[in-house]
Amino acid sequence: MRILALVAFVAVAGAWQSAPQWDDADWSIFQEKVEWARAQRLDTLPLGDAMAELGRSLVGTAYVPGTLEAEGPESLVINFRGLDCVTFVENVFALSRFVREEWTPELMHDRASSESRYEDLLTELRYRGGRIDGYPSRLHYFTDWIGDNEVMGLVTDVTQALGGVHDAEPIDFMSTHTSAYRQLADPQHVSLIVGAEERLSGEGRVFVPAAGIDAAASGIRNGDIIAATSTVTGLDVAHTGLALWIDGELHLLHAPLVGQSVEISRLSLARRIAGIQGQDGIIVARPVER
Repeated sequence: MRILALVAFVAVAGAWQSAPQWDDADWSIFQEKVEWARAQRLDTLPLGDAMAELGRSLVGTAYVPGTLEAEGPESLVINFRGLDCVTFVENVFALSRFVREEWTPELMHDRASSESRYEDLLTELRYRGGRIDGYPSRLHYFTDWIGDNEVMGLVTDVTQALGGVHDAEPIDFMSTHTSAYRQLADPQHVSLIVGAEERLSGEGRVFVPAAGIDAAASGIRNGDIIAATSTVTGLDVAHTGLALWIDGELHLLHAPLVGQSVEISRLSLARRIAGIQGQDGIIVARPVER
């Protein structure tokens, strides 16, 4: 969200768009994951199941906060070598879509075209309306990420159907902590962030409280996007990951700060949320088949 990473990591970024640069190591990881997914026939699975399997293949990848806060103009960052909780979700989602919607043998022999196709998929998820227009166009609040991607037809917020309740707490963490964001030294950026916060606060959101997660679990599917709601004043979401069923128990597949790498939660999702100070429930977004 970069809020999620920036709460623990303050870094530098620019304000406008430049062409993304792929490290050779990132291309190699991308190529390996795509070809592995095709060999495993993940393109024939329901989207959520494909995301769960691709996510599992990234277990052990280093947790690295602030990877999107690169110096220079705001641009799409490609990084498979280090992931935070949101970039893990975004890259698994974009990889799954690439495998299902874009892959051809010919395309994979054309690095530039493959990179460009993937960049389009990732931009669609990460930026408002799928368009990079400076730092404020990045979907910093995860409830905004869910809402924008629902408008784009990429996810459906299923929290209400799972027994969710309304939360009307204001969202204003970024505008009340501007010193934590180098980009918010620009008053125009602050104004645009405040506008997004006011809209999100006015709309409110629906979440399943921690005590209701066990009851809601039967309605959650592999690969559903899980957002752990935050008790921090002004902050909507504290952590994100993917739902993963193991032996009849719902777990979280995620990139946690504490674990330092992508992992599958040892505890069930409900027990994990209940045991973490600062998290009080979940929002669930389901990837949409296209």
